[in-house]
Amino acid sequence: MQGVLYEEDSLFVFLLVTVAMGGWLAWMTGRALALTWRGPAKVAAAMLPLAFAVRFIHMALFGGTLIEPHYYVVDLVVLLVFGLLGYRRTRVAQMVTQYRWLYERDGFLNWRERREPVAPALETAAARADRG
Repeated sequence: MQGVLYEEDSLFVFLLVTVAMGGWLAWMTGRALALTWRGPAKVAAAMLPLAFAVRFIHMALFGGTLIEPHYYVVDLVVLLVFGLLGYRRTRVAQMVTQYRWLYERDGFLNWRERREPVAPALETAAARADRG
């Protein structure tokens, strides 16, 4: 896999810089964009300079290349995955929290419309009086 996914002598460097550090930054960027109700296209746009920053860390600390399209694209894909996952996870939490009467969680990355009302016991005083 060396030469395909990473150029350094060690897989540890790729996992540390691109996956751990870059992935965490991408997740937090996706989360921040979701919290401000921006679209997922903004996440993709935000990952472009972030991938360049990750390439810079590879070059500055570990002697990697800065302007190498192949490794830039590899880093960009990894960051896009983390960024979009962070975005989607946060958006799901927003939807099921802020619109809990409409939506419920349906797994880690999805929500769905509620099948039953949130509070079926809530009814007006007039409706209770009519029943007797």
